[in-house]
Amino acid sequence: MLQRLAISCVIVAGILPAQARTRPRYGDTLRIEIAGDPWQRPGGLARRLVLDGLTQEAPDGTLRPALAVSWTAENNDHRWQFRLRPGVHFHDGSPVSSTAVAASLMTACGANCPWGSIRVLSSSIVFTSDEPMRQLPALLAGDEFLIEKAHSAPDGGSGPFQVSGFANGVLTVSANDSSWQGRPFLDAIEIRVRRAVSDQWLDFAAGRADLVEVPAERIRQAQQQHFPIVISAPLDVMALLLDDSGALANPALRSAIGYAIDRGALANVIFQRQGVPSAALLPQSISGFAFLFSAERNMNKAHELRGGASTPALQLEPDGDGALQLAAQRIVLNLREAGFTVQAARPGASAAAMRLRMLRLESADPATDLAAMARASGVALPAFSSDPAAVYRAERELLDRKTIIPLLDLPLAYAVGTRVRDLQLQSDGMPDFAAISLESAR
Repeated sequence: MLQRLAISCVIVAGILPAQARTRPRYGDTLRIEIAGDPWQRPGGLARRLVLDGLTQEAPDGTLRPALAVSWTAENNDHRWQFRLRPGVHFHDGSPVSSTAVAASLMTACGANCPWGSIRVLSSSIVFTSDEPMRQLPALLAGDEFLIEKAHSAPDGGSGPFQVSGFANGVLTVSANDSSWQGRPFLDAIEIRVRRAVSDQWLDFAAGRADLVEVPAERIRQAQQQHFPIVISAPLDVMALLLDDSGALANPALRSAIGYAIDRGALANVIFQRQGVPSAALLPQSISGFAFLFSAERNMNKAHELRGGASTPALQLEPDGDGALQLAAQRIVLNLREAGFTVQAARPGASAAAMRLRMLRLESADPATDLAAMARASGVALPAFSSDPAAVYRAERELLDRKTIIPLLDLPLAYAVGTRVRDLQLQSDGMPDFAAISLESAR
């Protein structure tokens, strides 16, 4: 089975030599600044700090136990049983019971779960389905299925950190001394939220922040400013999601849209050559066969498929601001050149037939990533194995529906202060905060 290449971290300005001077030390507070909501789904920074999953992926991509200590499959992967780790408690002191775990999982996905039913069996959770669930253990490591106590605040977890305060735009989480993973090295983490990237960088340069975000389109600028940065392998797939009803019910029109978009211009102009143009959902570094999906623009084909007929006015909604809005505007120009009547809509436009989104890759397994991306896009794929040929066929089937048009593969990046030691990126590109220590006290 093809596996994702280990996440590559580009580390500049001498971080590693500084980190090698002493052993990890306990204590101190890590200061982070982010532009978004720390509790957002998916990818909220606080969720990975405060919540645990039944399984988890190590930085090298291997799947390992978390709240579940073991799992077994029966009936050709139609039934899975996960045995819970004993003695684990939520931060409020209540036990992480099988009943609490089942309630959390049923709330997480509602009617769109990758299983048919879930039930409690003593200290185990049992999943059953009419279809084989071959990727279930890896899917359960994803952000969507982190376990939180029902009917509690977003901080109702069992993770290595617990919420200790929120004031003046700063969320503080403190080390969980009773964590089943062992106490983190850090005493606390302060997360300054909804902070513009320009303000993050000013605080970083002044020594008021230890870790800040570097959007893909600004990686080159951060390097020019000599920021020490870490860069992941491509983990965000920028894709256009198309309705298959109404104005775009004709699959030929949806196919024409894919041919009309200039992916190279998006990568070179909007994202400053940090994005990889792609017509595949799985990046080449993950699947090994992304090159089989042509990403070349073909206006002749776009005009041929559109057939010269006028189309109803379309709206394209970017799921975010900044670079996504700029990308949406350029895509609008591409589609107008192909004869479509289209305009960019504001984020949240309910009538938009096209939505520009970032799809995050969370797993080291291509089959798991593909299944998760299909679910995130609202598409149900038939069960398939992790064999490369089967993954390729499943991806081809998904793309042939012309409801998802992949455009670019993009990395995640962070600027990291010199006192931060032992920073590793997990398989989803999130720093492994439980392993971080600081070189010296403030």
